[in-house]
Amino acid sequence: MFKIAVYLKPYKKEAIIGPIFKLMEAILELILPTIVALIINNGVGNHDSAYVYRMGGLMVLMSLLGFGCSMVCQYYAARASQGFGTTLRNKMFKHITSLSYAELDTFGTPTLINRITNDVNQLQIAVAMLIRLVIRAPFICIGAIIMSMILDFRLSLILIAATPIFGIILYFIITRSAPLYRKYQQKLDALALVLSENLSGIRVIRAFAKRRTEKERFDASSEDLTSTAIRVSRISALLGPMTTLVVNAAIIAILWGGGIHIDGGRLSQGEIIAFINYVTQILLALVVVSNLVIIFTKASSSANRVNEVLSVKASVSEEANVVMAEPDHTASAISFDHVSFGYNTTGESALEDISVVINRGETVGLIGSTGSGKSTFVNLIPRLYDAVQGEVKVDGVNVSDYKLHQLREKIGIVPQKAVLFTGTIAENIRWGKEDATEEEIMQAASVAQAEEFIRKLPEGLNTQVSRGGLNLSGGQKQRLTIARAVVGKPSILILDDSSSALDFATDAALRKALKESSQQMTVLVVSQRVSTVRQADKIMVFEEGRIAGVGTHEELMRGCEEYKEICLSQLSSEESGQ
Repeated sequence: MFKIAVYLKPYKKEAIIGPIFKLMEAILELILPTIVALIINNGVGNHDSAYVYRMGGLMVLMSLLGFGCSMVCQYYAARASQGFGTTLRNKMFKHITSLSYAELDTFGTPTLINRITNDVNQLQIAVAMLIRLVIRAPFICIGAIIMSMILDFRLSLILIAATPIFGIILYFIITRSAPLYRKYQQKLDALALVLSENLSGIRVIRAFAKRRTEKERFDASSEDLTSTAIRVSRISALLGPMTTLVVNAAIIAILWGGGIHIDGGRLSQGEIIAFINYVTQILLALVVVSNLVIIFTKASSSANRVNEVLSVKASVSEEANVVMAEPDHTASAISFDHVSFGYNTTGESALEDISVVINRGETVGLIGSTGSGKSTFVNLIPRLYDAVQGEVKVDGVNVSDYKLHQLREKIGIVPQKAVLFTGTIAENIRWGKEDATEEEIMQAASVAQAEEFIRKLPEGLNTQVSRGGLNLSGGQKQRLTIARAVVGKPSILILDDSSSALDFATDAALRKALKESSQQMTVLVVSQRVSTVRQADKIMVFEEGRIAGVGTHEELMRGCEEYKEICLSQLSSEESGQ
């Protein structure tokens, strides 16, 4: 938790002033039992009503002052905790978005969402309690013991003797509940994963009539979480009753010993009432401490999870290069020099010893079986991943020597899964160019074969896109993502199987429009369809992480068995040119 305390720095004033006012409230609270003793001994005992009224008025004034101090502390605690939470969430979000695909794949989306919401919320609560109660509760305990020692030292020994017993109870609860809280957070992640999969895949679940299966899966995960929550709650629930038992036992011993002292004339009635009030204050403070132990045990588990995310260093750093790279515009557009890459999750090489050169203005098709490394190949160009070995160069410069925004401004990417965001169609296309005019947007839409369906919509470009583009068809979403990539007129355009939902006529029209729109743009088309890559200037055939062949359709039909096999599986002998 100390690593995260740095985010409290902007709220030093609140973190200091808040506890000071809470301390003042505690001091006033500690004085009240003594005033009660004075009222009983001097006012009630001597039948002095004026004294009772004066001291009673003083008690009311002190109570109002205490209330005012409490409100000031509450205000500063709220400012500090909410500000701390906002700062930490912003830091986590910025850090998460700076991570490469490799780190994001390691954590997974559900756990990252839980950590940035639930775990930060737990830490916010801990900060608020830190300012409001961490100083007050121990001060009340210690102060009440000191005040009771002043009243009667021998009776106060009973309270001192109860202290180590309470310490043993705290140790027992913390050592057993802390590991369970960590398990609880992990199982909450597992439940979030099941929920995320069910909500995002609801159409598939219904299509395959798997609602009952998924309900059972969710119930099992929920019951697992519930059983852990019950176990940790059972342990935590022991803290309050055990604390109350110890303190009440101390009160009984004090009443018994106090009665003997009163009979002997060594203690007045007012003093024994003040003594009981101090013991009650200690009891209430210990109940607060019990709750604080539970809160900080949860917060400690959450802090570890937050630190785990913040301590991960991005393999692709946003700030690795201070100086902008100077590309060589006479060099080839893209070159791979003995590049190898492997995902940590599998431990196997997704690409192995790839060497290839792609010239400016070329349209290059990438084809191969599923899992052969096509998408991995194109993901290395904009540095979504970093190569394990070898060099990837864009305009003659190693991609790792570019500032990321400089590199990615050169590249337009259309991913396999068409992802749109809530907002209008125009706002989605402007992701590719923030200041794009309506004319530029429609021009990009025309290239992407989206202009026709956009004009048919009642609100045209101002049509709202629902979450994930659920109000659009698969083909419409793909065409809008292509328009988004094209509008910025990148020098390199990557189409990663982005026409799979398009019919053959639209696909052909798209390829023709792309060719005509920019002669200088280098286009990489990843596809499973031979018809999509057939007319490319160059075709690269991938097979198990290696390039099995490079050339035109005719050349590969003559010299590449893997390509020939793919062609014959999709086209007739006449269509394939055999």
